[in-house]
Amino acid sequence: MKRACGFFSIVALSAILGGCGKGGSQNAAQEQGASASQAQVQPGQAASEASAASGAQERGALATVTKAQLPGEAAETLRLIKAGGPFPYSEDGVLFRNSAGLLPQHPRGYYHAYTVRTPGSADRGQRRIVCGGPRRQASDCYYTDDYYASFKRIAG
Repeated sequence: MKRACGFFSIVALSAILGGCGKGGSQNAAQEQGASASQAQVQPGQAASEASAASGAQERGALATVTKAQLPGEAAETLRLIKAGGPFPYSEDGVLFRNSAGLLPQHPRGYYHAYTVRTPGSADRGQRRIVCGGPRRQASDCYYTDDYYASFKRIAG
């Protein structure tokens, strides 16, 4: 009985927030509604559906992008990686842990992240290149324009 009451409370709250007309409130309402509906699904199924609903990449399903298809600033970042710097940001070259598992699995310390400048951005922006292997090596690299939410493998 308490579970049903809680479910209907979440649905009612979602309906109220969904009518606010603001994108953030609608997203929160959709997430709450998704959580409530998943409670009735078996645990393993809920996890895979949550992953698919969030837009997370599945392992091994990385898209590929050529260097020519990347923004010009990414080509400059790749050049700096091969040259060993100097990099425009002190955070460039730091360890990337791949904790979300979106990139192929390798031992800790394999991946390093580098900023791709974003024209007009007041900060580092969301664009990065992550390369694996020894520093100054740009052969196992991935591009993200959404701050590590998804990646594209940079073709050779």
